[in-house]
Amino acid sequence: MSMKPTTTDLEWTELDQRAVDTARVLAMDSVQKVGNGHPGTAMSLAPAAYLLFQKLMRHDPSDADWAGRDRFVLSPGHTSLTLYIQLFMAGYGLELADLKAFRTWDSKTPGHPEHGHTRGVETTTGPLGQGIANAVGMAMAARYERGLFDPEAPQGESPFDHTVWAIVSDGDLEEGISAEASSLAGHQKLGNLIALYDDNHISIEGDTETAFSEDVLKRYEAYGWHVQRIEQAANGDFDVQALYAAFQAAKAETERPSIIAARTIIAWPAPNAQNTEASHGSALGEAEVAATKRVMGFDPEQHFQVEDEVFRHVRKAADRGREAHATWDKQLQKWRESNPERAAEFDRIAAGELPDGWEKAIPVFPAGKDVATRKASGEVLKALGGVLPELWGGSADLAGSNNTTIDPSSSFLPVGNPLPEANPYGRTIHFGIREHAMGSTMNGIALHGNTRVYGGTFLVFSDYMRPAVRLAALMKLPVTYVWTHDSIGLGEDGPTHQPVEHMAALRAIPGLNMVRPADANETAIAWREIMKRHVAKPAPHGLALTRQNVPTYEPNEGVAKGGYVLLEAEGGRPQVILIATGSEVQLAVEARETLQAEGVPTRVVSMPSVEWFEEQDQAYRDGVLLPDVKARVAVEAGVGLTWYRYVGDAGRIVSLEHFGASADYKVLYREFGLTPEAVVEAARESIADAARR
Repeated sequence: MSMKPTTTDLEWTELDQRAVDTARVLAMDSVQKVGNGHPGTAMSLAPAAYLLFQKLMRHDPSDADWAGRDRFVLSPGHTSLTLYIQLFMAGYGLELADLKAFRTWDSKTPGHPEHGHTRGVETTTGPLGQGIANAVGMAMAARYERGLFDPEAPQGESPFDHTVWAIVSDGDLEEGISAEASSLAGHQKLGNLIALYDDNHISIEGDTETAFSEDVLKRYEAYGWHVQRIEQAANGDFDVQALYAAFQAAKAETERPSIIAARTIIAWPAPNAQNTEASHGSALGEAEVAATKRVMGFDPEQHFQVEDEVFRHVRKAADRGREAHATWDKQLQKWRESNPERAAEFDRIAAGELPDGWEKAIPVFPAGKDVATRKASGEVLKALGGVLPELWGGSADLAGSNNTTIDPSSSFLPVGNPLPEANPYGRTIHFGIREHAMGSTMNGIALHGNTRVYGGTFLVFSDYMRPAVRLAALMKLPVTYVWTHDSIGLGEDGPTHQPVEHMAALRAIPGLNMVRPADANETAIAWREIMKRHVAKPAPHGLALTRQNVPTYEPNEGVAKGGYVLLEAEGGRPQVILIATGSEVQLAVEARETLQAEGVPTRVVSMPSVEWFEEQDQAYRDGVLLPDVKARVAVEAGVGLTWYRYVGDAGRIVSLEHFGASADYKVLYREFGLTPEAVVEAARESIADAARR
């Protein structure tokens, strides 16, 4: 089945126009009923969204997760009704009652689209710019997926060829994330990505001349995109024939991503509200809604009016979807017969299963040897890469420091790139110095499905990608962040590069699992656990890894529980518990030796992941942190905010409550009081305090 357009002729009937105007009515009525929302853009974009869902996209409303579907991303999530109304019309399970419940408690139509909440919503959007970056990630994933399963097929003839469609707004293109992601897309020559730019010149503060005046298409042309512009029809509405032709031309362009700028009038055709900032984020008002209905030939006394003929017409999208799906199934079956081994791999990966014996590939590190956890992580990644072809990723231009290269001879780069390792289906992604885009494209890759992605940078630069990390947590996406140089232990680069508050800040994101392993073996077990959890309990995971070497201890399966007893007290029940993570576990171990020599039975608890530990039942947690042992010390080279709930009223925290400095890391630890002696002194204070209580 060829993906190339078969015709540039658009059949556009009076019934199609009536359906578009019905979408406008539903947008007005939905916002008017709840009293708040964003009607204007949903009204002006109705023809474009209708063209996509009814005339252009390959999708099946009866199977929203169909692997062969095109993807649609609504980057300006505030105009969620643009999407909801098309999902209702095409038959994805939304009905008029859901539109009437817009933006209300427990409805399927929340204020911004939420992936996993509403069928047919491919990604959660709202923070502007994230959606277009997600679409870039989806387009990247589509290419890698093709490389896994059908790399030899001619362009447009593989069951794994599909298109990623996106609608973007002025706001999306003002946010810096869109520049990062669009630059990456142009560099990667993602010819399967098409974006419609809704150039309506309106923002919350008025005309976009207040803040936005560059030539967007020249910018995108410089990024390496195929660019087009269409003008309004004579009446001020979309010229649907011109838009359809532009979409077809964009689809025929397979060497570059495409952007189509369309000058639109927000809230068209409302006689008084059109082209006003008020229509962006406010209900139009009963009088204006009624006046607009009259303009379009609707009864102003009726609300949520969908005529039977219109309803039957738009629901034919479901029949077309089933037919397209059936055609694709035949194509896939033919591919299966020609590629039985790849078909078996496809089935395994699509089911989220890991191959038999995959865990045997994970290395075990000899105890006693000092190894940086970033180095251990790199060795684990290379081992996993040998057994998990679906695992791919890279770094924001820090691969040599993050140790994130699975295969140095295979880089994910398009045909025509001059580098010798360039391969359009390569394993190693070069995200460039684009941390924010890395986070957001990783989300798009995870949302696309059928691959597993990771991305690396320094922990301090997680700040640059935090909005994408938050959305990954909100969507429960199985992405892995390899964040290295996790403390002042990175040394001479100084306070700009030394994370201090970052662990506490990242732990504050609900649903993000942070893992700060103490040594090489904890790192290996953590990677194994993350791979398992990405199937059983999907969620983003961040690995915080050391630059400096740290001692290696014997492997302990307690890592997978988030916290465990690394060293038990000797000479009786513990009088004090030392809790530590990462490179500070060695400080607790050394402090224990001193305390034990003084006759103080001391337990050392390694807690690489607070989030994993909190998942365990109360009996396990009490078995690790004995409730009757009130003397406790937590030690971590960062802000101590995390640890107050674990040390209690008599406890102490050895932490770093200020920025670092530029010096050798051993000097920094000494000067800032992160030493075994400081832990011993804190333990003595805690024991004394507990005895007084």
